[in-house]
Amino acid sequence: MLWSFRPQTRAFRYMGHKDVITSVQFSPLGNLLASASRDRTVRLWIPDKRGKSSEFKAHTAPVRSVDFSADGQFLATASEDKSIKVWNMYRQRFLYSLYRHTHWVRCAKFSPDGRLIVSCSEDKTIKIWDTTSKQCVNNFSDFIGFANFVDFNPNGTCIASAGSDHTVKIWDIRVNKLLQHYQVHSSGVNCVSFHPSGNYLITASSDGTVKILDLLEGRLIYTLQGHMGPVLTVSFSKGGELFSSGGADAQVLLWRTNFDSLNCKDVIKRNLKRLHFDSPPHLFDVYPRTPHCHEGKIETIEINPKLEVINLQASSPPVVDVLSFDSTTTTETIVRTLPEKGEAKLQCFLHPSLMSPECSPTILKKKTEDMNDLPSDSQRSVPLAVTDALEHIMEQLNVLIQTVSILEQRLTLTEDKLKDCLQNQQKLCSAIQQKS
Repeated sequence: MLWSFRPQTRAFRYMGHKDVITSVQFSPLGNLLASASRDRTVRLWIPDKRGKSSEFKAHTAPVRSVDFSADGQFLATASEDKSIKVWNMYRQRFLYSLYRHTHWVRCAKFSPDGRLIVSCSEDKTIKIWDTTSKQCVNNFSDFIGFANFVDFNPNGTCIASAGSDHTVKIWDIRVNKLLQHYQVHSSGVNCVSFHPSGNYLITASSDGTVKILDLLEGRLIYTLQGHMGPVLTVSFSKGGELFSSGGADAQVLLWRTNFDSLNCKDVIKRNLKRLHFDSPPHLFDVYPRTPHCHEGKIETIEINPKLEVINLQASSPPVVDVLSFDSTTTTETIVRTLPEKGEAKLQCFLHPSLMSPECSPTILKKKTEDMNDLPSDSQRSVPLAVTDALEHIMEQLNVLIQTVSILEQRLTLTEDKLKDCLQNQQKLCSAIQQKS
């Protein structure tokens, strides 16, 4: 289902899968929608009123999750055939498989920089994969339960797991240690989502609640009760001002955040001040000293949205059923109809059979000319790609500055200890000379 937030706007229902759909995700540019299903296929949809789709067949068992890389070039799929498969979105073809899990793989996610993939399985392990070498480079084991869901934090230094043993765990992949451990749910945790600032984590559980964790303070701050049954999924919006939750009660709830009034960059600047050597560990430390465990004694605020908001289900929004036009496209036909090198450079990242009229080179050229005709005050002075690249560089510089600051502190401590040793040595030498 594709919903519009504008009032009195029809929703689109795309039909093409032959069994339960287990995962959906938009591409970073929003021009594609990927879906996974128990019918063992993955589909790419154009999210418009025509609903064209292309079908990928490579897994031999139900597919549990789909995930785009941050640049939109690759798609990772996890399946009950114990494998993770990676697909190229420019040419829409299969690239390679990752095999090391010994049971069903429930989730696979790209790191923000696209260099790593994290996966979780019912074999009670979480594995980190290098996308260049295609090897498993790290392994986290949980011997009590298995992880239903796993994901990277926004800066790619930590991973969060949603456990069937009712726990949420934060692992630091730089030092391979458990950083935080929360046991705030009374049933299995099905999904987690990081706030774009990296300071908050939202969790969904089969106990019927959604909880928001403050990762810097290491505590539970909100318990949200709106679903009439297990909550299956949660997700923050790109800017973090909204988040959604979906449950087994056939409802999707949209929430507005009010717990982070600071800008993400302001938060990062504020956290740079927390560099005291003996400060408690948090997600922006380079080397956490000990695992940080949550204490369940802190009082939380419970919110029931049904007392404050209107149930939009009663308004019966008009729904348009959209059948898939290209439901027979398979991996084999995609390989035979690969675009030429020149066509592969199209900005839409679409196979010709998937391309909508709006993405044709002629339309793109016309849109570019129209943008050039806009008034000067509405034109973007710096291209969006350059702006994103600069912001990424600034984030990396902030991390480097913090790392250097901590190293300076450690060097200062080392120098002080060395100075004390030299002074003690001089005293010992003086004492020895006086005795002789």
